[in-house]
Amino acid sequence: MANRLRDNINSQYIEAANALRGKQARRRIAAYVESYDDVYFWRTVLSRFEDDKRYFEVMLPSKARLTRGKKSVLMNFLTDNRNAVNNSGGNSAEAGNAPTDSSRLGRDMIACVDADYDYLLQGVTDQSRRVIESPYVFHTYVYAIENYQCFAPSLHDVCVAVTLNDHRIFDFRAYFQQYSEACFPLFVWSVWAYRTGHHNKFSLTDFNRVCDPGGFSVQEPERSIANIRRKVGVKIRELQRQYPENKEAYLKTKSDLLALGVTPQTTYLYMQGHHLFDTVTAPILTKVCNLLRQERQHEINHARAHRTQKQNEMSCYENSIQDIKAMLKKNTGYQQCPRFLQLQDDVARYINEQ
Repeated sequence: MANRLRDNINSQYIEAANALRGKQARRRIAAYVESYDDVYFWRTVLSRFEDDKRYFEVMLPSKARLTRGKKSVLMNFLTDNRNAVNNSGGNSAEAGNAPTDSSRLGRDMIACVDADYDYLLQGVTDQSRRVIESPYVFHTYVYAIENYQCFAPSLHDVCVAVTLNDHRIFDFRAYFQQYSEACFPLFVWSVWAYRTGHHNKFSLTDFNRVCDPGGFSVQEPERSIANIRRKVGVKIRELQRQYPENKEAYLKTKSDLLALGVTPQTTYLYMQGHHLFDTVTAPILTKVCNLLRQERQHEINHARAHRTQKQNEMSCYENSIQDIKAMLKKNTGYQQCPRFLQLQDDVARYINEQ
């Protein structure tokens, strides 16, 4: 019974609990997230809004059932009134009411989720509508937190944290801009497919396979870009043959994406986060960091010092080297990303409306 009560707490319950603590007590706002990995990210979003009047507690949707994920968050806290109408044997149209969301969320309880494609779908699906329309659901705008962790202007700092070598041997900004430009024409097709229900014919997995920059070289990054452009061109011609009447719909989708702030230069922020992290960014960082590590080791080996001193220095350096994926997950350089700032503006607006 206690677990069921905890799992069905709503914003009004928390608001009442806050009132019982007295007017001088800080107001507690529950912020529900999808998984353990999301807790720290959303802490970086919300912490700046804490003061002597309020604080956020970032938590998972169900401690009792250990359910995780976006659907768990939305199903736990957002329910569609059309279900209640249908279960009563009625019809929402006959009742004269458009379907609306009834929510456990509110002033003192919010949900924080990855945008995935829901922001780009702009209400085409029920889940997309709930994500973008509820004033108490905050989303990342970019596909997922992994996209923020891979924010190109911050990647050099990740390399420095891993290798303790500040030599800029690779231009991450330029590469991810070119990578995005190469992927953008096919990305428009991907969003079109999910907006129109054709994703069974062209899935995210299909898109990711084409946009895999396998064979990347730090010395010749343009070769991987050229290979992606070639693969994108092949796939687009295939889709054009499959959907010959789709030119107008394609251009409409492209126009919509540009209006939403997706640019050819920033496509990587809206691609599937796990793919970007594991298949694109981490392998590139690994190759860059290996070169930086070798450079530092070469400096130590060729220093004018006694052999024992050099051995001690090398041991000290190698013990200081960090794991690449671990450091990438801890990366907070995304806090200057325009989309992150837009997300914080949304939270500020919510706070100001209280």
